[in-house]
Amino acid sequence: MPKANVPVLKEPKPRKKGSRKVAGVLFLLVLILLCVLFFRSSLSKISVITFEGNTYQSDKELLEISGLKTGAPFFGTSASKIKSRLSGVKSIEEVTVDKSFPGSIEITVHEFPVVAYELTEEGRLNGLLANGTKIPLKNGSIPIEKPILTGWSVDDPYFEKLCGTLAKIPESLTSEISEITPSPSVSYPDRIKMYTRSHFEIISAISVLPDKAEYMNMIMDSQDPGTLTLLEADTYVPYTPIEDETDDENDTTHD
Repeated sequence: MPKANVPVLKEPKPRKKGSRKVAGVLFLLVLILLCVLFFRSSLSKISVITFEGNTYQSDKELLEISGLKTGAPFFGTSASKIKSRLSGVKSIEEVTVDKSFPGSIEITVHEFPVVAYELTEEGRLNGLLANGTKIPLKNGSIPIEKPILTGWSVDDPYFEKLCGTLAKIPESLTSEISEITPSPSVSYPDRIKMYTRSHFEIISAISVLPDKAEYMNMIMDSQDPGTLTLLEADTYVPYTPIEDETDDENDTTHD
């Protein structure tokens, strides 16, 4: 039988990979060029830095502590690093950092509240924060109604605890207290004496004061001024009224 002519299939030629490599290199070069242009442009720099909520430190002071400055790389410092630096400020309780592209950084600080005041030897008032930090009052600032702590030594271990305790008591009650002095005893080394604007003398202890605050407020609202003891047992003794004495007999002289 005659053999049929079978066409010979040509083997496909391998595609040239050179064009793909060239395209890939060009793409990388363009990408690198764009990155260089971006990081050298103003879009990659910090343009605006704002602070909110700070009253004890100025914007300039916080800016220096944060390590930020306008014109610095926007991606050069993370929000967590900024927060960590500012959290070292004793008057700051919490920090929130909001970075918004392009170039905006907004920092909100929440400071410890003022719970009392301290009168210095120079006759100046220091604000005492809830964590015991002392803040000098700026000239012209008007102190709010808070107790003044007197007679406390610098190294008193209960000073900071008292400040923290005052932060847990309603402001309506602490504003009624005019002065707090230490009065330790064997049973209560953290015992204190408080004097109110309504002329009560209150003996209590830092450790029990938050639990006694409601009863203390009730007595002050319903009773006449007196001595109120708020320890393991609560007692109230009103002051003895001072009565005017009159002479029943008139002095006479005899010639």
